[in-house]
Amino acid sequence: MLDLDRVRADTPGCVDRVFLDSAGSSLPPVPVLDEVIGHLRREAEVGGYQAAAERADDLADVKVAIAQLIGAQPADLALVESATRGWADFFYSVPLGPGDRILVTEVEYASNAIAAFQRARSSGASVEVVPSAPSGEIDVDALHRMLDERVRLVSLVHAPTNGGLINPVREVVDLAHGVGALVLLDACQSVGQVPVDVRELGVDALSATGRKWLRGPRGTGFLYLRPELARTMEPAALDLHGAQWAEETGYRLAPDASRFEFWECSVAGRLGLGAAVRYLLDLSIDEVASAVSARAEFARTELASLPGITVRDLGGHRSGIVSFTVDGIDPAAVRESLAADDVTVTVSGRGSTWVDMTRRGLDDGVLRASPHYFNTFEDVERLVVSVAGL
Repeated sequence: MLDLDRVRADTPGCVDRVFLDSAGSSLPPVPVLDEVIGHLRREAEVGGYQAAAERADDLADVKVAIAQLIGAQPADLALVESATRGWADFFYSVPLGPGDRILVTEVEYASNAIAAFQRARSSGASVEVVPSAPSGEIDVDALHRMLDERVRLVSLVHAPTNGGLINPVREVVDLAHGVGALVLLDACQSVGQVPVDVRELGVDALSATGRKWLRGPRGTGFLYLRPELARTMEPAALDLHGAQWAEETGYRLAPDASRFEFWECSVAGRLGLGAAVRYLLDLSIDEVASAVSARAEFARTELASLPGITVRDLGGHRSGIVSFTVDGIDPAAVRESLAADDVTVTVSGRGSTWVDMTRRGLDDGVLRASPHYFNTFEDVERLVVSVAGL
């Protein structure tokens, strides 16, 4: 059972307002703040190089903690600046040529889609959208029909940015691997709020961010690669961290996923990410997932009971993202009205998930509330009362 008093005491930002935007950028707990700020102060005292050297063991432990969380090995992890950076680093390293096919879902995130279109244009490959089932998840039967030996990669969003469903992963992986395709999982909105085990999922790569459900600092994230790929795949870009200048005109790649890392980074940010993951591990991801689910389902039920409010979430297995619209009122105006009541939500615009939003007629976007485990049910009730007051 979560100690709600303790986690709220560790989260000063939730005391005077109702913060429901952990799907955007969550509130870091005090231990994360202390880690980041403390290291920045140390850099000011002795310089960045010495400060980093003093924390070499702690920096190595960041990967150990992440590996424990997602069922990986530290050598299969690369620390990066964001989920988008991790996703792109892998994607741009997958060989593509004329006639190759890239499959994406209707809920593909805009940054991923734009990268796919760019590479298709430059390589002669094609980008095709796998339709959603009526329930909202990827249509696995349709995927099966679309797959052939020309498919090089299937991009799957685990939990969409614009609504509360969670896509099936293992079925997609098994089908894709049957034709030799890779599966890249965007876990930006899932890691930190639901259990994620790469051994069970079987994905070839997974990207995640620190700032959302993990409650880490901005500018942090990680990329997981299946062990064979971590040892053999060559990144599209390298520096002297991912490879060594081994001869006059040659180089030697790092032996593991660190080949996808660059030398320069925010050491304070990475230490903060490690502190955030350790904080989550101490709480238990199962306890966190249960708390997030309970708060999100309560929000959906209460919002749906209000006249003029439509909850837009699809899917049989749902995440902590609650999407809804208010009849006759622009989502941005609703967001500002709620902010005046000290209730923080955000708007997920059409451009972030263009295909899904367009096909569902959500041209103005949706409001997005994302309660975390540090929120109380009273917080959710305040959201509902504020919405009702509109």
